[in-house]
Amino acid sequence: MGLSIDYSGGECSHPYTHKIFILTNYVLLGAASSCIFLTLSLRLFPSLVGFLLILLHIITIAGAISGCAAAARSASSAGKFYGAHMVATVLTAIFQGSVSVLIFTKPSDFLDHLKSYVREEDGVVILKLAGGLCVVMFCLEWVVLTLAFFLNYYAYMERKGINGSPAKVGDANGRRWSLPFHV
Repeated sequence: MGLSIDYSGGECSHPYTHKIFILTNYVLLGAASSCIFLTLSLRLFPSLVGFLLILLHIITIAGAISGCAAAARSASSAGKFYGAHMVATVLTAIFQGSVSVLIFTKPSDFLDHLKSYVREEDGVVILKLAGGLCVVMFCLEWVVLTLAFFLNYYAYMERKGINGSPAKVGDANGRRWSLPFHV
């Protein structure tokens, strides 16, 4: 989710990609907070498994917030920040996918580990809603990773001075052609 964009030129060179990145982070924030409330609706004071599930969603929220904040950072602060966000997002995506598979394959067992106070039929419905949101978060985190990669790549190319201009190829006589050149 981490990226770095240099706004020194005043405009983002890829505004649609940047807007989609911010929008997916906001949807990710909403889905994770909804999962927290669904988990708390099963038991107000969660068990250890419920606490770990809520902690996973809190880490997802923190990653989405820092991804939104990273979108406004300068290109000079990219370095390790970008890599740390990518690793954290990959790990949370893997855990979100694992939780959703666990919820959909054994909802009654998972509900027993949560030590819920609600009836089993209602708890299973609430868990399946949370599992659906976990699937949405899993997909959105991979979209965020892809968009963060492209935005970081675009920022890198702009820092190097390429700015989207076509590359030049020269021959032995010093003549230069734009790619693709014709033979």
